[in-house]
Amino acid sequence: MNTRRSMRPASVFAIQDKWRLRLASEKPAIGLDIGSTSIKLVGLKKQRNRYVLEHFGIKYIPPETIVEGALMNSSVIMQSIQELVRELRIKRKEVAIGIGGNSVIIKKLTMPTMSHFELEETIGAEMQQYIPFDAKDVFVDTFILPRKEDEATKQMDVVLVAAKKEIVNDYLSIVGESGLKPVVVDVDVFAIQNCFHTNYGVNENDTIALINMGAEVVGINIIRKGISEFTRDIHIGGQQFTEEIQKQFNVSFDEAEILKSSVYESQIDVSAQKQIQASIGKIAEQVAGEIQRSLDFYSGSYGDSHFSKVYVSGGAAKTPRLIQAIQDRTRTQTEMIDPFKGIHIDSKRFNHEFIEKMGMLGTVAVGLALRSPGDKLY
Repeated sequence: MNTRRSMRPASVFAIQDKWRLRLASEKPAIGLDIGSTSIKLVGLKKQRNRYVLEHFGIKYIPPETIVEGALMNSSVIMQSIQELVRELRIKRKEVAIGIGGNSVIIKKLTMPTMSHFELEETIGAEMQQYIPFDAKDVFVDTFILPRKEDEATKQMDVVLVAAKKEIVNDYLSIVGESGLKPVVVDVDVFAIQNCFHTNYGVNENDTIALINMGAEVVGINIIRKGISEFTRDIHIGGQQFTEEIQKQFNVSFDEAEILKSSVYESQIDVSAQKQIQASIGKIAEQVAGEIQRSLDFYSGSYGDSHFSKVYVSGGAAKTPRLIQAIQDRTRTQTEMIDPFKGIHIDSKRFNHEFIEKMGMLGTVAVGLALRSPGDKLY
């Protein structure tokens, strides 16, 4: 395996090609999103000019099974993947997986116009300028953004993605040991972009923010004219809501999760409701404030201050008051992504209430499921 070409971030390769996935002749891979609180699996097929949902399942995993992207309990993860495959009756073995958080660095560079071969040679020789890791410890990939090069300055925009080998290899290993064949490694924020473009299309006049609300990390991807301009991870997430309730009520993590999700149900004491709502509101304001600062930084750096809309995905996006808090702080219309908006779902095969309630958890997995084994470069 060539160490520089082993990890090809899907997004950079697939999304930017007319912002559409190149399907080739192969079936798309199964999308397998291994998150810190749950594992999501999505299978799609192409039928005529549309995608059809074949499989969608979620398996929750215990707290601290995965911590900051590191696999702490491989046996639980492997068992959960195998159970999902068995319960959903998956026959295909080829899967696309995603990574994110601290294990990935994404940088946008402006460089002199050169060929892709010259770019790889240049990046390889000047690696330490761009990433804080030793070159031997990361997989690296680059992509020249598909917009007209500046003829006057002879410059081009380049996306550089570096991923820690240790993390990538751990994920590849656990998936392989589960009986599946990993054929594509994607980056979570770009998988979401792929999902969004497939379901909502591309409006070249819009600047939008895609916000993925994970348990530990909030991933931000700002899209301008259909192309990713700015990415950032904020190390705050859904887990902070639960931990705040834990602290306030001196209960276990699982009990705090139940209180968080049932805060507006009548069986909870009115006084307790108010306390929980206050705790949720406090963290929602913190999260919304961090998101606003990131959007403000982008606006100041790129001279683009108008956002058409903010789209939110991920399990923590369901937290009461969070979307409203983001909308209030950013002064931009904010809504939940529907990852199945443009995908045909057979009502005889899938429970509508389950899709409606849990659909936002499948955003990364849908983006991964849009990848084809033919996209792999290793």
